[in-house]
Amino acid sequence: MANLPSSSFCSSSIITAFLILQVLWSCSLLANGCYTSIISFGDSLADTGNLKLLSADKPGEESLHFFLPPYGESFFHVPTGRCSNGRLVIDFIAESMGLPLVRPFVGDNGNGIMEFRKGVNYAVVGATALDSSFHAARGVHNPLTNSSLRVQLGWFKQSWPSICRHVQDCNHLISRSLILMGEIGGNDYNHALLSGKSIDEVEIYVPLVVKAIISTVKELIKLGAKTFLIPGNLPIGCSPPYLTMYYGSDKAEYDNSTGCLIRLNKLSEYHNELLQTELKQLRELYRDANIIYADYYNAAMQFFRYPNKYGFTNGALKACCGGGGPFNYNSSIQCADPSSTLCAHPDTYVNWDGLHLTQAAYKVIYKSLFQGPYTMPRFNSICPTSMLRPIKELSSSM
Repeated sequence: MANLPSSSFCSSSIITAFLILQVLWSCSLLANGCYTSIISFGDSLADTGNLKLLSADKPGEESLHFFLPPYGESFFHVPTGRCSNGRLVIDFIAESMGLPLVRPFVGDNGNGIMEFRKGVNYAVVGATALDSSFHAARGVHNPLTNSSLRVQLGWFKQSWPSICRHVQDCNHLISRSLILMGEIGGNDYNHALLSGKSIDEVEIYVPLVVKAIISTVKELIKLGAKTFLIPGNLPIGCSPPYLTMYYGSDKAEYDNSTGCLIRLNKLSEYHNELLQTELKQLRELYRDANIIYADYYNAAMQFFRYPNKYGFTNGALKACCGGGGPFNYNSSIQCADPSSTLCAHPDTYVNWDGLHLTQAAYKVIYKSLFQGPYTMPRFNSICPTSMLRPIKELSSSM
C-alpha cells in the first residue's frame, strides 16, 4: 500500500502532461487551421512548379508556353509553373489554413526537408494516373512528362526516411497532414482523346485509372496518412480543345443548358461515379481515415450553367488566352505564343488557356468545397469553417 500514492501521483502526472500536450496541439491547430501540412500529388491542376523545375536543364523545354508570361500575371506577376493566370485550388487551401503556398518537391531536390512540415507538392503538369508505358503501348505519347502517380509516390517514399530523421514524431507529422490526391486521371483521358482515340476506347481506361488512385491512397494510409481530399474529374466536355475539335457537330451532341459536349461529360461522370464507389469501400476498410471526395465536377458545373451569377460575364466556354477561333483555342497557337490573344479581364472568364481554368474559377471551386456542399463527407464537418482564414483577393501586389 505504501507504493500507491507514488503510483497514483505518477499516473496523475502522466495524464496531466498528456492533457497539456493536447491543449498545446489544439492551440497549434487553431493557429494553423486544421492541418499543419499539405502533401499534394496530381497534375497541372495542382502543380506549383515541378515541371518547370524538371524542364530547366532540358534545352528547348524551358520555353514551354506555360512557363512564360502571361501565366501567373494576375497574382504572382511572373510565371511560376502554375497553369493559370494566378492561384490554383491548392493555393487557396494553403492560404485558408494559414500555411505557406505549397512548394514543389523538385525545387529542393529532396534537401529542404525541414520545410516539409509545412507542405510539399509532388504534382506535375501533364501527369497521368497510369504509367507512361501503359499509354505508349497504345500509341499515345505524353509530350510533357513521365512523372505518373506511381513516380510521384516513389518520390514521396524516397524522401520520407530523410524527413523522419528531422522530426521527433514522423507518424504524428503525416497523420496531421492533409493529403491532396490530385486532381489526377484527367490526362489519362485527355492525352488519348487528343491523340485521336475514340471515347469508347478511352472509357475502358477508367477502372484502371481509378484502381491506380485507390492503390496510392492505400499505400499512404499504410505510411500513416489519415486525411485525404480526393477530387473527381472536371467536366471535360466543357473544355475549349474538345469544343473546337467537335465544332459543328449535331446539336443533339450538346447540353442545351451549358453548351458542353454531353458524351465527354458522361466520361467524366463515369470516372467520378466509379471513384466514389471505390472510396466508399475504402472508408469501410479504413475506418480511422478521413477519406473525402471533392466534387470538382458539380462545383464547376455551377459556373458552366450560370456564369453571370459568378461574375463570368464573358461566358464559361471561351478561353481568355489562346489562338483564336470560336473558343479562342488553337492547338497550333498556344497561350503565350506571340500571335495568341489575351483578354483584358481574366477574372470575367472561366477558362484560362483551353485546358486550364482561371484563378477566379479555381476560387469558386475552392469555396464550393471548403465552405459549401461539394465534398463527401462535408469537409467542414471535419475542419470547421471557423478555423479557416480569409483568402487574399484575386489580384495581388506581391
